[in-house]
Amino acid sequence: MTLRQPDADEYAAWNAAAFSEYVEEIVASGGMSREAAEERARREDAELLPDGWATPGQLIFRVEADGQSVGWLWLALQSPRAEAGVGFIYDITIDEALRGRAYGRRAMQLAEEEARRHGLHALALNVFGQNAIARALYSSLGYRETSVQMRKEL
Repeated sequence: MTLRQPDADEYAAWNAAAFSEYVEEIVASGGMSREAAEERARREDAELLPDGWATPGQLIFRVEADGQSVGWLWLALQSPRAEAGVGFIYDITIDEALRGRAYGRRAMQLAEEEARRHGLHALALNVFGQNAIARALYSSLGYRETSVQMRKEL
């Protein structure tokens, strides 16, 4: 598997899909209304990617296997907490029809290799609580929980 930088059209398609997926995850977590989730996603996109795929410090890749696209990876060279030497994985997505074939595991390993190439000593990420498959993958790769938020609807 390899990582490849997208062209402008590929980036635009990914950005639109990632936006929609992020909004759906926020709403599914019970954290806010769809309207509030959309506003949050728009604000974060503008803050994190002001220059789109060319934003310094933000690495967005197509994940490819045997020359075919299987997903996407967004790796920031600095965590949102501005911890020195700590990168942040904002998004890793494997095409739904191709899940369960270890592409996600290998893409995470490629993210770690890319982070090391850029001098990082750690990676962090957030995962929504309802995403049990992703949580299990990250745990199996050695990621540990650093905080847990919980909620109960009354």
